[in-house]
Amino acid sequence: MMRSGAQALFIAEETNLSTSRFIRNCWYVVAWEHEIAADALFSRTVIGEPLLLFRTSDGAVAALEDRCCHRLAPLSKGRKEGDCVRCGYHGLKFDAGGQCVEVPGLDSVPPKARVRSYPVARRKGWVFVWMGDTGLANEALLPDNFSCDHPDWRNIPGYMHYDTPYLLIADNLLDFSHLSYVHEKTLGGSPEIARAKPEIEAVPRGIRVTRRVPDVPAPPFHLRMRPELAGTRLDRWFIYDFLLPGTLLMHSGGKPTGAAPDDLSQAITLHSCQTLTPETENTTHYFFQQSHPAAMGDAALTQTLFDSLIGAFNEDRDMISAQAAMVARSPGSTMLPLAMDAALMRFRRLVDEALAAEIAAG
Repeated sequence: MMRSGAQALFIAEETNLSTSRFIRNCWYVVAWEHEIAADALFSRTVIGEPLLLFRTSDGAVAALEDRCCHRLAPLSKGRKEGDCVRCGYHGLKFDAGGQCVEVPGLDSVPPKARVRSYPVARRKGWVFVWMGDTGLANEALLPDNFSCDHPDWRNIPGYMHYDTPYLLIADNLLDFSHLSYVHEKTLGGSPEIARAKPEIEAVPRGIRVTRRVPDVPAPPFHLRMRPELAGTRLDRWFIYDFLLPGTLLMHSGGKPTGAAPDDLSQAITLHSCQTLTPETENTTHYFFQQSHPAAMGDAALTQTLFDSLIGAFNEDRDMISAQAAMVARSPGSTMLPLAMDAALMRFRRLVDEALAAEIAAG
């Protein structure tokens, strides 16, 4: 039997989902702005490296290696002193650039007494760190997470911790056919989502996935925004960019079937920003929000939608955690790619290419 080139590709390639390597020359979200208080120390691990974050007197965020160069104690066990941090073990004091400026009991500070510092960028509520070559840190590479902090949109910032590799979560976000089953009674509501074939195209540092689902019942999630659409069939859409190292920026929504192409008078429109930051090889930070137009509802609606989103994302986490446990029981096992995996396979190739380029560059 003859097979198309795409079918042959999926049959020929099997996917092993374990990786111990991470892209370094990229921006990772390390926190929401509100997580880093003005007068406290904040710690979080990114791609296996412990980070300490704190604010300086001008409100800027400093990011240092959370490991004193003296006896390797966590600096996060110390205290903030002005624009510096003092180690809680033997009192070494470091400035916001990682240089040690005081060693109790010594008249001068050894030149090698310093800890690594990381470039930091802040955009629309997200705090990013650059984990690679500091000379390559480029804020032009930051994703456009505009709805995280925009007067025309309302949302509640969310965070989840996963005890699974980040690429398993990326796979979930890259294949929305799971909405029909994992989220049958929440975000999905129709088997037609799984049957709709997505369009996939390249964008800088990622891919764009477009999935249109015509003439389906309105899901409970949408009816919370427009209860008057109960019983109305909708044309739904999901259009998102998935960018390295693991950020989803999505326009989604629905409008009554049969409405004119430019008639959005009864439409539900949403914008979502979600990003995955590997903590370790087997754990992940997940930052997310789902925004609705500010004119469409008040804080009560925002809270209702957030609660619905948390419920659905717990469904995802339960499934992916069970999947990860099964993968761990069979080290080296492979997965059989199918046509529905086209987007996630393309993204994995982008990850592999970025890793190969970093290795080649030394």
